[in-house]
Amino acid sequence: MKLLFSTTVVFLISIFVTIPGLAQKKSGNSEVIPPKDYVPPIWQASPPLQALLTSAIDQTLASYPAGSFPRTDIAATLIDLSGSGTPTWAGVRADERIYPASVVKMLYMTALERQLEDGKVTDSKELERGLHDMIVDSSNEATQYILDVITNTSSGAELPAVDFAKWQNKRNRVNRFFSAMGYTNINANQKTFCEDAYGIEQQSRNYQGQNRNMLTTNAVARLLTEIALGRLNTAERSRQMMDLMHRDPFSPDKGDPDDQSHGFTGRLLIDRKMTDAKLWSKAGWTSTARHDAAYIETADGLKFVLVIFTEHHANEKGAIPAIAGRVIDGLRKLRT
Repeated sequence: MKLLFSTTVVFLISIFVTIPGLAQKKSGNSEVIPPKDYVPPIWQASPPLQALLTSAIDQTLASYPAGSFPRTDIAATLIDLSGSGTPTWAGVRADERIYPASVVKMLYMTALERQLEDGKVTDSKELERGLHDMIVDSSNEATQYILDVITNTSSGAELPAVDFAKWQNKRNRVNRFFSAMGYTNINANQKTFCEDAYGIEQQSRNYQGQNRNMLTTNAVARLLTEIALGRLNTAERSRQMMDLMHRDPFSPDKGDPDDQSHGFTGRLLIDRKMTDAKLWSKAGWTSTARHDAAYIETADGLKFVLVIFTEHHANEKGAIPAIAGRVIDGLRKLRT
């Protein structure tokens, strides 16, 4: 009887680990590695673009009651990809470390796609479902699953110092990936939650939030640009990432004020009836933050990335589309 039980257990385990399409971490080094031919991008600072972005932000903030929306509550980066030469960029408080909310999910998507391409993770329908829900629906539960797969960690009880150091080293896998490509001043090693973190997740945050996710608009704008230009993966994987971030502002509005297609930069396209414009984005919002990272292409040839982070104005839905509108107007003037 004991032999039969053992044999059955072994048989069941062998079936489980060999089911086709089951997402698995493969043995060996699961570090996330940049493409072999990767070269950090070169952006050219543009005084006219800087004046444009600064003016767009200042005019927008001036539309609010005096002192109610200070410059210290906003950060932004603009990258113009319209020309055929070196992309130009501008920023306002663009290197400030800010809690990114769900915008960090772009980094996790990119890291997972690299592991899939390198064969360090086996794809599955469940993994595809999790990736879709993380980016399209901004699901926090899906994000928790995806980060577990990338880093081979899981939530649970607090650990003794030695064991925790090993766990945290694996959880920093995404940070090492982006650091290897020259990204600086960021931290991307935490799950996103609808409520709060507990156990080892709170231990990883250092209990008081000192180790929270932190990003800059410069880093996010660079990442979105590199995805749009296909610099971080194969053409097919780059297309898949862009497909996940594609938004249709003119799709039926279900009434959700935080819908990524209708509630952020997409609101500008709706208000101006720009039905021929294309939008790819990832928004992030909490009770204190409202962010959007958007790539826009217009029918008259504009192509640009605009990342805007706002703090302490989570319920202010007009600032991001207002800045985006002034940016579009300014870019068109620069072309004339």
